[in-house]
Amino acid sequence: MGNILLEENVGGYDLFIRALVGSGAITALSINWVPKQWELLVALIAFVGLFTGITRHCTPYGLIGFSTAKKK
Repeated sequence: MGNILLEENVGGYDLFIRALVGSGAITALSINWVPKQWELLVALIAFVGLFTGITRHCTPYGLIGFSTAKKK
């Protein structure tokens, strides 16, 4: 179980899209494009997108055995 939580399983276009969506959400929040009632959801999307992009790990992917990262 320990390897599932540590291995890189995000790569390629998946990594690019996660980073792009996370950055876009941060930008939208910072320039007040998000309505007040949606701020928490957009902040969560930003966090997940950037965190999974930086760490290259997605826990749901690990739990189901899916990976978009290149094999070593």
